[in-house]
Amino acid sequence: MSDLLPRRTPRALAILLVALLLCAPPFYLDVFWLRIGLFAMAAATGAVGLGLLTGTAGQLSLGHSFFLAIGAYGYTWLAGEEPGAGLPTALALVAAVVLAGLAGGLFSPVAGRVRGVYLGVATLALVFLGHHILVSAEPVTGGFNGLSVPPLSAGPLTFDASGPELVVLGVPFGAEERLWYLCLALFAFTWFTARGLLRSRAGRALKALRDSETAAAVMGVPVARYRAGAFVLSSMYAGLAGVLLALAFRRVVPDYFGLALSVDYLAMIVIGGLGSVAGATAGAVFVTALPLLMTRYADRLPFVATPGSAGDALGPTEASRYLYGAAIVLILIFAPDGLSGLPHRLRARIRIRRRPAEDPTSATTAVRVKEPTP
Repeated sequence: MSDLLPRRTPRALAILLVALLLCAPPFYLDVFWLRIGLFAMAAATGAVGLGLLTGTAGQLSLGHSFFLAIGAYGYTWLAGEEPGAGLPTALALVAAVVLAGLAGGLFSPVAGRVRGVYLGVATLALVFLGHHILVSAEPVTGGFNGLSVPPLSAGPLTFDASGPELVVLGVPFGAEERLWYLCLALFAFTWFTARGLLRSRAGRALKALRDSETAAAVMGVPVARYRAGAFVLSSMYAGLAGVLLALAFRRVVPDYFGLALSVDYLAMIVIGGLGSVAGATAGAVFVTALPLLMTRYADRLPFVATPGSAGDALGPTEASRYLYGAAIVLILIFAPDGLSGLPHRLRARIRIRRRPAEDPTSATTAVRVKEPTP
């Protein structure tokens, strides 16, 4: 036990330091940077779920945006007034996540028996089906125009600017400042539950499925059950991410939850590193922040047009897709383990450079000593 304490203490201090740093931005950053952080934390929540399914269990899914839409629209309808259900917003959040899990459960028989590209094609159908339903069911979803998202409230505290004025240490807390801590708390929950799963027996079974289904089955792992369970869990993480995105955007529209969003999430986990919670988070921050930053600084970047301007230059969104598409190619060639593997690679190189060179004369002497005498 005494040997474990020195190892755990630096890690606990590092976690505490990171938590304190993440609590500080609302006191120092403006709304633009806070909104980037909100979108990044929401995207990271969904990317962690997809990482568990694709990176850990080895199941390809192109339908992640479908479950994001269920979470976003589920919360909006359940928490909204007529024609919504009018539930308390905190209860509506939990119910929306459960609803996304139920949708994943309905599809889990397919996910339990199909794998690889075939599962990717099957989940692709969910995206088109979901978009058709969102556009057609106008009384419930608002059709093309979408719906306004009810703000979340917990007791007297509301996570938007319409509630009572809140000032903390002389800083007025508006919608972004309040949502920051909500997203941070829910993302921390996502982070620790996902890491706990990866270190558990179920996580080891999912990794065994990814490496060899035959070997996993021989060791007694119920293949179909674990595949279906990973799909349901990934759907629930996606539903939570959809709720956070809806709260950050304050409006949900069908066109946002298309195939491009599913591809973005695949890019997040590939860039960050498959099977890594930290990698999924890093990839989500990269993919989410890049188009927003390019939009803000488009007038300073070459070959990028400012939003709304005419010309042959690329728009910020298209340019950012080209950039992280190139990043995927570079990572697959030079760093297959993604951004999460870069620290390990750097430490390995530093160790190699610091390792003292062997003395060739001593090696020769050692060999000569071992030679048998005639």
